[in-house]
Parts: sequence; C-alpha cells; structure tokens
Amino acid sequence: MIELTRLNGKAFSLNALYIEIVESFPDTTITLTTGTKIIVLESEDEVRQKVTAFYRNIQVLSNPHLRGEEDEE
Repeated sequence: MIELTRLNGKAFSLNALYIEIVESFPDTTITLTTGTKIIVLESEDEVRQKVTAFYRNIQVLSNPHLRGEEDEE
C-alpha cells in the first residue's frame, strides 16, 4: 500500500498493484485497473517514487526478468 492525499487533504492508502496509469492534467490522476480514477495532491513523480518503493518492499523488483534485464550468459 502507498500513502496518498486526496485534493480535500484527506490521506488514504492505495494498493499500488491496481495502478494502471498515472497522469498529470495538471492534477495528478491515477487510473486503476478497474477504471476508477483518483485525483491526488502528490505529483506524478512522487507517485512513481512511492510505487517503485512499494514494489521494492514486496521484492517484485528483485527479479531481474521483471526489471527487464537479460541473462548475462
């Protein structure tokens, strides 16, 4: 889960696995895999950093194939 803030200032937790798209319109809009859109105060870059930290924390990025790296054989 990542911690984000709605435009009204209320903090909430979001399961980053459900994030499909993060865009700035100029407000940062997160589209989930369900089609739900959430607008947050954090910048697109801040959301990206939080998602990356979340993936590292659950060790998704520890797999070289998921990172897009080729075998060095």
